[in-house]
Amino acid sequence: MTTVNEFAPGLAIQGFTAPLPLSQFKLIAFDMDSTLISIECIDEIADAVGRKAEVAAITEAAMRGEITDFKESLRRRLALLKGVTLADMERVYTERLKINPGAAELIAACQKAGMKVLLVSGGFTFFADRVKERLNIDFARSNQLEIVGGELTGGLVMQSWGDICDGAEKRRTLLEVASLLGIAPHECIAMGDGANDLPMMGAAGLSVAYHAKPKVREQAMVAIQEGGLDRLLEVVKP
Repeated sequence: MTTVNEFAPGLAIQGFTAPLPLSQFKLIAFDMDSTLISIECIDEIADAVGRKAEVAAITEAAMRGEITDFKESLRRRLALLKGVTLADMERVYTERLKINPGAAELIAACQKAGMKVLLVSGGFTFFADRVKERLNIDFARSNQLEIVGGELTGGLVMQSWGDICDGAEKRRTLLEVASLLGIAPHECIAMGDGANDLPMMGAAGLSVAYHAKPKVREQAMVAIQEGGLDRLLEVVKP
C-alpha cells in the first residue's frame, strides 16, 4: 500500500516525491462545483423551489460514491428542478456562487508556465461558462439545462458529445483535449472533490483532491485538506 505523507499541514501526498516542476505539465483540468467554486449549483437551484434538502441528499450520496450511477442521480435531481426560473438561476449566480480561494492564483501560475486550463463539470453551462470567463479558462464542458419559456423543464439539451457529463465523460474530455493539443496524459493534472472526478483523476499524470470526499482523498496523489487551491503550488513548483 502507498504511504500517505503529510507534506505540510493540511497537505498530503502519496506515490511521488515532491516538489515537482510545474513545467513538466501542459494541461490542468478542474471540476467546478465544490472545487473551483464554493457551492453545488444544483443544490442551490433546488432551494428556489423548496427542494434543497431532497436534492442535496442525492448530490452528497453521488459525490461520496454511494450512488454509482451519476447519470441516474442527475436525472432524479433535474426532475425536481422543473419550474425553476431563469431569474432564480441568476440569483444563485449573483448571491451564492463564490470562486474558491486560490483558484485565480493557481490558474494564473499554470498559464504563466504555458499550461492550458480545462473546466469539466457535471454542473451546468449557465454557471460554467461564466466561471470560465471570470477565471480566464481556456476550455469548458458541462451540461446544458433545457429552458422553455424562461423555466427549467427538468431536462437537458443534447450537445455534440452527449447530454450528461458524468465521470466517464470527464475522463474522455480530458484525454480528448490533451490529444488535440498534442499533450500526453502524464503531462496532465486533474483536480476534483467527488467520486465522479475519479475517472479523470485516474487518467492524469497528477491527481489532486481538494477538500474532497474520503474516497477521493484516499486515491489522489495530492490531497489539499486546508487552505486554497493554490496550495498545489507548494507541491508542483513554478
